[in-house]
Amino acid sequence: MNKTLLFVTVLVIATCGLIYELIVGALASYLLGDSITQFSTVIGGYLFAMGIGSYLSRFIEKGLAQRFVEVELGVALIGGLCAPLLFLTFTLTDLFRVALYGSVLVIGTLVGLEIPLLLRILQDQVKFKDLVSQVLTFDYLGALAASVSFPLLFVPKLGLVRTSLLFGLLNALVGLWSTWLLAPVLAHPTRLRVKAVGLSLFLVVGLALGDRLTTFYEDQVYTEDVVHASSSPYQRIIVTRGKRGFSLFLNGNLQFASVDEYRYHESLVHPAMVRAGAVGRVLILGGGDGLAAREVLRYPEVQSVTLVDLDPAITGLATKYEELAKLNQHALSHPKMRVINTDAMKFLEEGDALFDVVIIDFPDPNNFSLGKLYTTGFYRLLKRRMAPDGVAVIQSTSPLFARRSFWCVNTTLKASGFWTEPYHALVPSFGEWGYVLVAHEAAAQRRPLPEGLSFLDEATLERLPHFPPDMGPLPTEVNRLNNQVLVHYYEEEWRRWN
Repeated sequence: MNKTLLFVTVLVIATCGLIYELIVGALASYLLGDSITQFSTVIGGYLFAMGIGSYLSRFIEKGLAQRFVEVELGVALIGGLCAPLLFLTFTLTDLFRVALYGSVLVIGTLVGLEIPLLLRILQDQVKFKDLVSQVLTFDYLGALAASVSFPLLFVPKLGLVRTSLLFGLLNALVGLWSTWLLAPVLAHPTRLRVKAVGLSLFLVVGLALGDRLTTFYEDQVYTEDVVHASSSPYQRIIVTRGKRGFSLFLNGNLQFASVDEYRYHESLVHPAMVRAGAVGRVLILGGGDGLAAREVLRYPEVQSVTLVDLDPAITGLATKYEELAKLNQHALSHPKMRVINTDAMKFLEEGDALFDVVIIDFPDPNNFSLGKLYTTGFYRLLKRRMAPDGVAVIQSTSPLFARRSFWCVNTTLKASGFWTEPYHALVPSFGEWGYVLVAHEAAAQRRPLPEGLSFLDEATLERLPHFPPDMGPLPTEVNRLNNQVLVHYYEEEWRRWN
């Protein structure tokens, strides 16, 4: 029995086991939102199931090697198919949560059986203290390999479906080579090899069809034709096209529809641009699609525009995807533009240059990583980077569908020392949408709107800050980094509409 190869086996199965856990957690956060809740419940359920598997291993008295190989094949089948089956369950049934936690329970239980069985198989080959230390060392190394490679390599290059199938295939191959490693103690190696080869071929076919499976899922979810689909380390990027134009989705959430995005972006940019003391230096945080930049560049007084967006895949799409580049009027290629792909909070922390206008176009605060960009900590960094007569604007979700969330943003900005002016506009693809204009002190209009706008004029601009009773102010807590109450408000309110 080759002990070195058996320890390599531990490394592989540990990597596979954690990959399945990450796949299910990521998939749940993509489809259900609130990544902290989804990852917490998946990880907790998975560890609990591993404990069940470890406990059940005590009842396996005979044929340890055969049971080990059978467990590997079981993990390969269930783990390998977990992503495609969960996507299909979400698309075609109302039983997604049952399937989600059922798969966590089954995979976790099988993974929990692996190491105890392997320890018992090796107990006569290696001293106990060396056995435990070596097995656990390789187990933890496998966990490290999975946690690093999953977000940096497998998700952006393969996506969740093909990653799931690939690691299922690796588990099946572990089962196959184990029939040779454990041959001296296996009763029926040939029978197991046939099963392992058959399962491997099945998963190879699934891997070859992985893109088609993903396309089928996305065709069921999106009502219009999917014309672009890609994954980055940060998100799934989908572009759809229909009779009214094209739309961009990130992790299933609509970012804009070309038919009416002008309403959103004119409302986002121009109230700040006309109120600022100067507009020479403009900072855009988020807005990697280039549409806010297009509006900023309507002002000839603008000298430089710095756009900070975390994901280079989005700014690349805005530059290279012909329809989007045409829609944003090639804004990101403009000589006044400077594009930086980094975290917005890090950008604000590390620099000291001041900006006359800051346009903040982040996604809604539907998880805690986004919620930090709506906290007092972030807004105090923002205040430090604004010129004395500078103005900023923050997209702030819907004051109709998420009324408390909207006013929480306003409350948080006030607590950060800003003068604020909340306002809203109707964007048909989103409904009523809200923004908050902020400055060091009250800002009056200083310049006229540029020509050529499709939605805003002076009369419409005057009406934006007026709220009907069903969207009016509500008392809220301040959103701080250590409580992120805004994320809880947001999840609770939008859940009623989904």
